Amino acid sequence: MSTANPSHVSDGTDALASLDVPASAAPVVRRPRVIQAPLPGGKLSSWYDKIEAFVSRLSVRDNFWHRICSLIWLPYAFFSGIKMKVVSSDTYAAAVLPFRRFNRNWYRAMAGGALLANTEIAGGMYVFGICGGDYTVVCKQLSYTFLRPCFGPAVYKMQPRENLKALIGAGGEFNVTLELEILQQVSQPGEKDKRVGRAEATFHVTPKIQHKMKKARRAKP
Repeated sequence: MSTANPSHVSDGTDALASLDVPASAAPVVRRPRVIQAPLPGGKLSSWYDKIEAFVSRLSVRDNFWHRICSLIWLPYAFFSGIKMKVVSSDTYAAAVLPFRRFNRNWYRAMAGGALLANTEIAGGMYVFGICGGDYTVVCKQLSYTFLRPCFGPAVYKMQPRENLKALIGAGGEFNVTLELEILQQVSQPGEKDKRVGRAEATFHVTPKIQHKMKKARRAKP
């Protein structure tokens, strides 16, 4: 089996092409709307809540706004350059981590820390993109198995074990587990992407209205 040239530096464009997804494609997902119930005392939301909801919806609109929001609140994701490409909205997704100097270690392979950290980011981006800005998404558990060095852009292929739409439609908080395959996108024509790792990530998803209700109950004398 031939190995990709370690000196080859790519921004991930080839990896996007290998997924048969247009470079301009953005995650377009029809999400169920969450009807926000009045808080105790009749208060619907504060100006801060409205701004937070607006920014949350903006961050999942497309990759451009995601990168702008990442620069402010998640600088590691911004500098690593990871991009989300939804192939099938609720059953299969892919994210691409470009082979940049920021992501490489001293022997010119993708750094293990970069592969591991971006596993959580890729999974969180996918789950948050499906659920929308009315939810908070927190990674509860992450396991990663390193199989071989990665000398090119890393492609994260994700598939949820549960039906996300059904969980969202049921209301309330829930856990969702993603199975991820991490592949190295090869540089030679005719070669197949090489699996460099596999991971399993569990995310806890909570409607923001629940957080507000709990906070209001604690503040009530």
